[in-house]
Amino acid sequence: MLSFPTVIFSFLLVVVVAYWVVVIAGLLDLDEPDATWLGLGGVPAGITISLLVALAWLLSLIGSQLVSGPALTVVPVVAAAGAWVCVRAALTTLRRLVPEPRTHSRGDFVGQMCVIRTGQATSDFGQAEVTAPDGSSAVVQVRTTGTDNLARGDDALIFEYDADGEFFWVMPYEKEN
Repeated sequence: MLSFPTVIFSFLLVVVVAYWVVVIAGLLDLDEPDATWLGLGGVPAGITISLLVALAWLLSLIGSQLVSGPALTVVPVVAAAGAWVCVRAALTTLRRLVPEPRTHSRGDFVGQMCVIRTGQATSDFGQAEVTAPDGSSAVVQVRTTGTDNLARGDDALIFEYDADGEFFWVMPYEKEN
């Protein structure tokens, strides 16, 4: 473990173990960027680097037992290359387990209730406050159809988003008691 060539990866393995102790203690989050270098993206970098180091250390340990003499100098290179190949294959499976972050769009507000916040909402002007499912709220531009005029405080239903005009179409809505 402390002899050549394994000692090269032993220090890195100590760093990886220390990293995971800090993560488990809650001092660091696992929400970090992907390790997209060398085709190893899709999984947080801490996991990728940990797998690379641990596997390279293991392969180096095995190689030092199988090879002797001047051939020991190539063991770290072969161990690192072998670790990369194995980790890349393993990440193909791990990528399926890590969910893709959901991106929110304005279309998520369609079908939601809103409250008019300007003096009135007409076919060419208006703003309303809408609450997202996560509890956050946003003030959005709204327009009514036809002769519908909504006053401040009126409830409305968002039924469509106009991407060209960047506003929501709303209609009056009366809550059931």
